[in-house]
Amino acid sequence: MTRSPAEPLPVTADDLEHAVRLAVTTLREAPPAAWDGRAGSLEWDCWETVEHLSDDLFAYAAQLGPQTPPMDGEVPFVWHSRRPGGPANVVHADRAAGPAGLLQVLEASGALLVAMVRTTPSRVRAHHVFGASDPEGFAAMGIVETLVHTHDLAEGLGLGWEPPAGLCSRVLTRLFPDAPSATDPWPTLLWATGRAELPGHPRLTTWRWHGTPRSQPAGRHT
Repeated sequence: MTRSPAEPLPVTADDLEHAVRLAVTTLREAPPAAWDGRAGSLEWDCWETVEHLSDDLFAYAAQLGPQTPPMDGEVPFVWHSRRPGGPANVVHADRAAGPAGLLQVLEASGALLVAMVRTTPSRVRAHHVFGASDPEGFAAMGIVETLVHTHDLAEGLGLGWEPPAGLCSRVLTRLFPDAPSATDPWPTLLWATGRAELPGHPRLTTWRWHGTPRSQPAGRHT
């Protein structure tokens, strides 16, 4: 499946909800002893990577939350790492709750972002380090984080993972407009996020997405 140059379909809260549910369903198949192993090519273990993903989803929801979202930085929660080299998070799961509790944290964080995307007016803009974005943009960012970190986790946990092509295609169109369009969407998303090669396109050593809204609302401010 290749991406169509026609009018792009929007990225929606339903898309985000679907991505998180697919990820959680897949990760529930992991053997309990595997969670301390490294997550793919990352420097984090699988438990830390789920915490990081949960934290991403929570942080995007929080960024859209204030009546006047900040445009010059993140909402000032305190992020900290539990070990040198570990991810700096607000969200940490209680180890005593085991993998089932960890995945509840992921579900809950995803649900927060889904709710914010559904209820925040499309005119709203909020800060992201790659540029101010709108609710659709934050939904797309959350989907990309979910899909590619589940890929990292699946490698570390010995699971299969291939998300729907249409979902990958929509977030590629929204966030990676310069990515190749004649290649299959899932390998292309892995390429765009520095995780794979594509024919004729070497693996990226640096990458970023473009969260700029598709259109700027004239004369409207938040």
